[in-house]
Amino acid sequence: MKVQDLQIWKKSVDLVEDIYKTTSTFPNEEKFGLVAQMRRSAISIPSNISEGYGRKTSGELLQFLGIARGSLCELETQVIIAKRLKFLKDNEKLINIISELHKMIYSFTSKINSNNS
Repeated sequence: MKVQDLQIWKKSVDLVEDIYKTTSTFPNEEKFGLVAQMRRSAISIPSNISEGYGRKTSGELLQFLGIARGSLCELETQVIIAKRLKFLKDNEKLINIISELHKMIYSFTSKINSNNS
């Protein structure tokens, strides 16, 4: 099975696309600030899932899933900040996707841990 077949990877790539579309409407002066940071955080999620999946051991996969989870938390904070700064009218859709991805990463991590037991 390829990483592109994993639902968690597909969902995280969809989130990247959503973040790019959303941040394209942010003020120009945020291009190198919040826009760049949000895009980097979003890209880091599927990238780390992919890198971990491509490693040889489940321990390495767990490590990269942890990094992806950290990037997801970072992105969640940035989405909240963008809403507070009124760059976003509504952040509910993004927060819901982020929440779903948190659950998926937790579930995937639990599955890997139980397979190692």
